[in-house]
Amino acid sequence: MRLSSTDLKELGLLKHYRIIRKWACKTCNLKDADLELLIYLDAINLFTKDDFKKGTYSYSWDNRRWNRLLKEGWIKVWRERNRTTQKYNIYKVSVKCKQLIARMYRIMLGEEDIPTNSKTNMIMKQNSYMDKVLSRAIINVNKDKNKYGL
Repeated sequence: MRLSSTDLKELGLLKHYRIIRKWACKTCNLKDADLELLIYLDAINLFTKDDFKKGTYSYSWDNRRWNRLLKEGWIKVWRERNRTTQKYNIYKVSVKCKQLIARMYRIMLGEEDIPTNSKTNMIMKQNSYMDKVLSRAIINVNKDKNKYGL
């Protein structure tokens, strides 16, 4: 069965996307552009560094993004190049990344709430004004019983 735009609208899938994205970025120490790029790369599954570059065209310029995502374990080498038959490495997003994206989808679908415990969610410690505003928004998202049209 193919989904239509009406089906997605009725689901209300994107209603709280911004809050969920902000929570994920703050929790995992990612930038918004990094997270959205990882979602894009997860959708194409296996990719090359050239695919990564094509995916970055619509995001803010950050020449350290590739090395940072590799170093922090968000991207892993799936197949090493060997200079004879394989001319370049092939990459995929890591298990850590896949788990974060799957959790975001579960939260968007209403299967899971955003954590409100200050031990597991550093936003709830409310160390800054932005954290206070975001923590209030998280509580409102979790209370919204009609958040997903289900």
